[in-house]
Amino acid sequence: MNHSLSSKDLLVQIDQTRPIPIQGELRCEAGKMVALVGPSGAGKTSLLRAIAGLLPVTNGLIRIADETWFDSHQHIDLKTLQRHVGLVFQNYALMPHLSALEDVALSLLHLPKQQRLEQAKVWLKQVHITEDLLQRKPAQLSGGQQQRVALARALAREPKVLLLDEPFSAVDQLSRQSLYELLADLRSELNIPIVLVTHDLNEARLLADQIAVMDSGKIIQQGTPLDVYRSPRNARVADLVGIRNRFYGRWLGPDPSASQPGTGLLQWLSVPDANEGPVLKVRDKGRLNTGQAVTWVIQTDGLILHHVGTDKRDSTELMYTFPVLVSDIKHLGDSSIVTLSTKTSPSVQIRMTLTGPHRSHISPSGNMQLQLDSDWVHIMPLTP
Repeated sequence: MNHSLSSKDLLVQIDQTRPIPIQGELRCEAGKMVALVGPSGAGKTSLLRAIAGLLPVTNGLIRIADETWFDSHQHIDLKTLQRHVGLVFQNYALMPHLSALEDVALSLLHLPKQQRLEQAKVWLKQVHITEDLLQRKPAQLSGGQQQRVALARALAREPKVLLLDEPFSAVDQLSRQSLYELLADLRSELNIPIVLVTHDLNEARLLADQIAVMDSGKIIQQGTPLDVYRSPRNARVADLVGIRNRFYGRWLGPDPSASQPGTGLLQWLSVPDANEGPVLKVRDKGRLNTGQAVTWVIQTDGLILHHVGTDKRDSTELMYTFPVLVSDIKHLGDSSIVTLSTKTSPSVQIRMTLTGPHRSHISPSGNMQLQLDSDWVHIMPLTP
């Protein structure tokens, strides 16, 4: 396996079943952010604690470029203080009896007292904590202000890796948005790997350069948000990242009418053992057996909803139009979630998130047409 890293990059490889199961590889480049997503109990926080040296690791490797923090084969296991990790927790973990200035200064005990306080002011200013807040204790600060102090304290250690454990979940939406903007500004300045644990899939897509999906202690896929959402490795990944439109199908093999290889036939089924369903021409990657049961997903980008009689058919052979019925519509501020059922398979439901003024012209029980671009179809083997 290639362990080569550029300056400041993070590499984590762990394969253990005890004391806590963690398996898989995580990579994060300097100046980039990787978001760990997955259900509760998936092992996200445990992986974060393992990187920080707070959780014992029995087998694996943790490196920052040419600096090894843990290597089970070479019996290297640096203590947390030796790893220069910045940690920000969900509950802030501020000292209740200390002021914001004093709390950040705790990370600078290697400096003389006056210098500690001066440096603490610098970091607090960088996270937009104003002079009038420096002497306030945690109980006198808002949730967003407390999280900024916690971030300043983590950064004051000049960490080689910044670890964020659901840092925004305890603050209100307005404070969360300003913290997002602050983190975006800091990333370009810090130029260190950042690993974020979050349950919020939208947050992961908004903030992270890459997403690492965890389930039952295993990292089952890592990639850019676009790659993971458009091409999930399997049905479980699709479920964990909240892909709504996942359907059953049967792979019918290469398209015999295609002039060039690379096109195959997918039968869209309402249930796995159905015998009938529309056949779609899709991209053939040559990885499936003819007759194989599959599951497939399509992003909203590959779907267009329009009124009956509006001809938006594209000339490509990978574009299909189906008559659909609007079975439900929920208006959520600037967007609406529309649930559709096809007239050929009423039990099959398709969900789309729509924005824009045309939403007002869509009503429940309305007859519409759905245009499907099968170039957006991603197919996976159906596992038991």
